[in-house]
Amino acid sequence: MRHHREGLLSVHLAVLIFGFTALFSKLLSLSALDITFYRSVIACLAIALYLAYRKQTYTLDGLRDYFMVATLGVLLAAHWVTYFYAMQVSSVAIGVIALYTYPVITVFLEPLFHGEKPHRSDIIISIAVLFGIYLIVPDFSLDNTTALGIAFGVFSALMIALRNIMQRRYFSAYSASHALLYQTFVVALVLFVFHDASVSSIESDQRWLLLLLGVMFTALPHTLFAHGLLHLKAKTASLIACVQVVYATLFAAIFLSEWVSVNVIVGGVIIVSAAMYESLPKALHKQGD
Repeated sequence: MRHHREGLLSVHLAVLIFGFTALFSKLLSLSALDITFYRSVIACLAIALYLAYRKQTYTLDGLRDYFMVATLGVLLAAHWVTYFYAMQVSSVAIGVIALYTYPVITVFLEPLFHGEKPHRSDIIISIAVLFGIYLIVPDFSLDNTTALGIAFGVFSALMIALRNIMQRRYFSAYSASHALLYQTFVVALVLFVFHDASVSSIESDQRWLLLLLGVMFTALPHTLFAHGLLHLKAKTASLIACVQVVYATLFAAIFLSEWVSVNVIVGGVIIVSAAMYESLPKALHKQGD
């Protein structure tokens, strides 16, 4: 029971911190690509120090694992850049709500790795998600910033869904911290060629924000979440993670004065409810079929 409570506390704290992470898309005056580059560099260094403190090895078992973690890193880079960009062109709430289409995307993609077909209930839930998106963006035009935010947010969700499926299937032998170390390194390596802002050109207060983002809002919550998974089922952690939408929307309203409309709230509730449903154990799905 004590370990279960410890796991719950770790995951809840991680999700609360993740809710704050979204605010950096607005607090930092850098592009989504530059934010992701510096976030990855700082997070990679922080995790490397953490692994050194725990006296854990840095090496992987074979060439196949290095190739796989490189693929995972590219997917993570695409996810982070498009996630921050989605919030920059629209709002924090829009970006986070769009991101939480990923559990539904996952149930369609994961069977492809096993040669299976999606369940009927998954198709119905996906239709509900599309309806939720329609409520948020009735006018699907690229001139509409909300539509643009949803489009990039859903693409970000696709990237993280692919990354999670592949990590679980091909890279589960390593700890989350170990996996994140290499993935953040790959993200930084990939984006190094494309980033624009040099360290000297970034204002002092922005550097401190980047440091906070990389250590306190990337390395720390991922470590906490991984620790929580040692004592909780993955489904339980996924359900708790859905609360991130509420946290991020609330924090954006308080700190950024980004208030959401009624249609965004209704559409968001539908999407998050679908995400929570897909995070439930399959046994409960069958009871409802």
